[in-house]
Amino acid sequence: MKSIIVNIGNSNIRFGLFDDDNCDISWVINTKPYRTSDEMQAQFMMLYQTHRIEPQLIDRIIIGSVVPQLTHEISQALKKIHGKKPIVVDRNTPSEVPMKSQQMGTDIYANLVAAHKLYPDKTKIIIDFGTALTVSCIRADGDTVGVIIAPGIITSLKSLVGETAQLPEIELTKPKSVLGLDTETCMQSGMVYGYLGMVEGFIQRINAEVQDDCFVIATGGVSHIYKPLTEQIHIADRLHTLKGLYFLGMNSD
Repeated sequence: MKSIIVNIGNSNIRFGLFDDDNCDISWVINTKPYRTSDEMQAQFMMLYQTHRIEPQLIDRIIIGSVVPQLTHEISQALKKIHGKKPIVVDRNTPSEVPMKSQQMGTDIYANLVAAHKLYPDKTKIIIDFGTALTVSCIRADGDTVGVIIAPGIITSLKSLVGETAQLPEIELTKPKSVLGLDTETCMQSGMVYGYLGMVEGFIQRINAEVQDDCFVIATGGVSHIYKPLTEQIHIADRLHTLKGLYFLGMNSD
């Protein structure tokens, strides 16, 4: 069974083509500027052609969103392309993870669901390096312990550059040294090692609070930068949230 999974985030919209529960192809487009359903239909069709996806061969479309104003437009665009109504999942969609908060975002809930499904018998921490940096924790029995929300790395970097007169835009990558003498290295160190220190601090404090050595999953657009720099992150998976949306969509039949 082939499925198109769509994760609508504040900065990016990530698509995944799933063959059963394996994601074969994934691509990302910018969330902004906002577009009409007709514009998105045209853009989606071009991407389908690029990836050689035949709309009529897709059995289901599953959407998760944290941008309510885009959910309807994208749903309508995909309905026109596929001739079937997409399944929209959220924190109220039934799963093996009981929903404990009416304020929980769909992406966080999907992260918890994927972690519970993919890594059973462990207490898990999921770190999502998105527009916001979110850290969530779930016990082996599916009980959600709680969530942390902090400003995201790219969000902070844009604010830093936008609010200063002389700091340039930089590539977010591991700097050549922790202490720098050129502006680029200084900024890279602050963004990479500053956030790494915060993430490691979160992990250590959560482990102490839950009295366990949690299995740590990193996801989100820049997770690949931080995974090689610490032994406290056990696996990086950019598709983790999409997998959670897939599992939620399967439960909503």
